[in-house]
Amino acid sequence: MIREDVRNIAIIAHVDHGKTTLVDELLKQSGVFRENQEVAERVMDSGDLERERGITILSKNTAVFYKNTKINIIDTPGHADFGGEVERVLKMVNGVVLVVDAFEGSMPQTKFVLRKALELNLPVIVCINKIDRPEARPEEVIDEVLELFLDLDASDEQLDCPFVFASAKGGYATLDLHSPGTSMEPLFETILNYIPAPSGDENGPTQLLISTIDYNEYVGRIGVGKVDRGTIRVNQECVLVNHHNPDKMQKVKISKLYEFDGLNKVDVAEAGIGSIVAISGISDLHIGDTICAVDCPDPIPFQKISEPTISMNFIVNDSPLAGQEGKYVTSRHIRDRLYRELNTDVSLRVEDTQDTDTFKVSGRGELHLSILIETMRREGYEFAVSKAEVIYKRDENGKLLEPMELAYIDVPDEYSGTVIQKLSLRKGELRAMNVGQSGNTRLEISIPSRGLIGYRGDFMTDTKGNGVLNTIFDGYGPYKGDLQYRTTGSLIAFEGGESVAYGLFNAQDRGTLFIAPGEKVYSGMVIGQSAKPEDIELNVCKTKHLTNTRASGSDEALKLTPPRILSLEQALEFIDTDELLEVTPKSLRIRKKILDPTLRKRAAFKKKTE
Repeated sequence: MIREDVRNIAIIAHVDHGKTTLVDELLKQSGVFRENQEVAERVMDSGDLERERGITILSKNTAVFYKNTKINIIDTPGHADFGGEVERVLKMVNGVVLVVDAFEGSMPQTKFVLRKALELNLPVIVCINKIDRPEARPEEVIDEVLELFLDLDASDEQLDCPFVFASAKGGYATLDLHSPGTSMEPLFETILNYIPAPSGDENGPTQLLISTIDYNEYVGRIGVGKVDRGTIRVNQECVLVNHHNPDKMQKVKISKLYEFDGLNKVDVAEAGIGSIVAISGISDLHIGDTICAVDCPDPIPFQKISEPTISMNFIVNDSPLAGQEGKYVTSRHIRDRLYRELNTDVSLRVEDTQDTDTFKVSGRGELHLSILIETMRREGYEFAVSKAEVIYKRDENGKLLEPMELAYIDVPDEYSGTVIQKLSLRKGELRAMNVGQSGNTRLEISIPSRGLIGYRGDFMTDTKGNGVLNTIFDGYGPYKGDLQYRTTGSLIAFEGGESVAYGLFNAQDRGTLFIAPGEKVYSGMVIGQSAKPEDIELNVCKTKHLTNTRASGSDEALKLTPPRILSLEQALEFIDTDELLEVTPKSLRIRKKILDPTLRKRAAFKKKTE
């Protein structure tokens, strides 16, 4: 049976190419919102962090109606660190819309998401977006996209894909570059004509693969997936099985069933093949599980998600200021929260260590882990984290391998030399260099993942904020040798107390300060960046000794340089291997792992002599 009244599509693209804005327009023009309804921009980015950063972190489901056909749309993340989200949702759809910026053209993540779609033999509609940009070059971008298809060994059928030109912001699409459109109708029509309708055996035993897990404090876990065979009904007795876990055979009951309509979930009594549904009431539900009829436990194969490449330790905060600002501070609280994150984040790994207060958390990249840290911080958790480290492997001969990245960098011509020099010090190798007509250079550099840790801040400084850096995982390669993360040391507080202007005034000549007067400090806390390679200990709580003598000008106001306030990402980049970042709902403090200065010196001496 073919269900002509349904289409299932995913919107895939590189970060910031306009996926979410495009979905906004499809929702508006299909009549989901009332005419006078106020709608926020990027309405699909519902999380606080998503709205603040302008990125999609979790894939979102929505549905629109066009000419009596229900189009289920999945908006996916564009950032490489959330690639796991893209991989799994593609199992739910029958085709994809590949969005490409008419100026930037084909980018690293464009290649990643397109490869995943082609591997699953999904039909692709290419949407060249932002054609109203002054510097848009849609004709060249068409050639770039076709070259990308050829690079990925696309079949003749896949190469013969339709191209739609759009301005998501302007709210129009067209099939002909020379005649601008007036609405999104050409894109709707292309979806109906080119994306195949879902098909399957409507009378067969129930079969549904869970591709996404949502979590709600009131109803618990909500599984989202597509009905592949048969019909699923409320109160139906089913069995839960998993392709990668043959021993799993759990009887469950479908207590609630929802379908998507616009931005809402709507209760339904039953759903047939091709329907994307949400199911609640099953506590032990995981991504990759298949819900089947009791008499036909037949799991659907589900690709293993790519392994994490970077890890850091989450540690119970043991600083002198511990427990003063956080609501959840114990190892039990932190452990429960980290394992709960596994409910929804398929790319994350959490491991207990020999130390009951330390948990090893592995993810796809620094952004992936920093989003988790920021989320936990806002929820009231207090903890410390170590510097991010890459995950090494060994080949069959015992040779050490490390994760490699391909960095695609767009910079104004005058900064390209500095960028190449900095990255070569971090074991990067220049693969390609293209000088554009607009005064920009595109660099393609192969570099170890650890070479990029802590680099983005330097990159923004070196390019005066004009550079764009994109990376994509490029497999494992031979270990490239030792690497120095930082060329400068830290300014360390010598004693605890409250920082005073007099102490900071004397300290500011030694480097860049991170704190202002009146802040709590403790011995071993990092209060700034040294101008020299070695660490320097300072007393910033020292007050001026008062005497009876008064000379003119001796009591003039002290002029302090404003401190450099680090964001979470900057602090994670700054910390060295012997330091930790103390994270609380109100503060970010950098500290040495060993707070006692004598013990710290002993440990440093021991390391040198080893």
